[in-house]
Amino acid sequence: MSELFVPRIGAVFSADIAVPEHEREVRFYSRVLSTGEHPLWREEDLMNNLGMPIIGLGARSAELAHLPIQWMPHIQVADVRGSVQRTLDLGGKVLMHARDNDGTSQWAVLLDPNGAAFGIIPVIPAEMIPPAQPETADPVGRICWLDLTVSDAAATRDFYRQVIGWSVQNIALEDGDGPYADYNMLDDDDKPAARICHARGVNVERPPVWLIYLPVGDLAESLRRVQEEGGRCIQVARKAGGEYVYAVVQDPVGAYLALMAGSEVDSLADREGLITES
Repeated sequence: MSELFVPRIGAVFSADIAVPEHEREVRFYSRVLSTGEHPLWREEDLMNNLGMPIIGLGARSAELAHLPIQWMPHIQVADVRGSVQRTLDLGGKVLMHARDNDGTSQWAVLLDPNGAAFGIIPVIPAEMIPPAQPETADPVGRICWLDLTVSDAAATRDFYRQVIGWSVQNIALEDGDGPYADYNMLDDDDKPAARICHARGVNVERPPVWLIYLPVGDLAESLRRVQEEGGRCIQVARKAGGEYVYAVVQDPVGAYLALMAGSEVDSLADREGLITES
């Protein structure tokens, strides 16, 4: 899921969050994301190194105070109004629902039955997608993966199949309690857009929120800055040789996300052989 701005059902377009202590949070993300010799994110505005607005960090105004302090991915759907209704029918909640003057749904912010927040938007017309820029650095700042860990992954899988329109690919796993499957959620081009995981094995202590994975130029330095700026590291995954691959972190106001080494963007879906530490 490392493509930028893909116009199709089930594809993740961007993500945002509304936070208290906004100035402190801007400093945190500006420092944590802008590591490495060639940073993948711009320190001054948190756009990626191509100048594209992938993530949005907003101040927590009175109007937005009811939103959970979670990074909320924006996922494209065929019919916003229909997805809103299916969310309610399946035990979720609607936090915001924007409509045109004629009642046409524009976008919505939803909660799944686990309390994970996410946004839905219509499929973006191809002519509105920012043009690709040739000869760019590889990788660039993007949302390179998305996953959600919950106690009842099968029920959550079925919720998102109906609300988003994702199809499913089983990922066979095994822990001390025996075999089980996590689920890659596929967009309408059959490409993985996200993963829904059981809260077991290495994922047992993860919070039930959508984790956006953001690549950085120097993951070790980013993790040092996480702690220096008042965040904390929840879980780290390394290769057998000790190199960092990704880490789940919590920012100073309590929001969770994952950082990963930019050099590992294309291999994140394959986690075999990684050593995970809490």
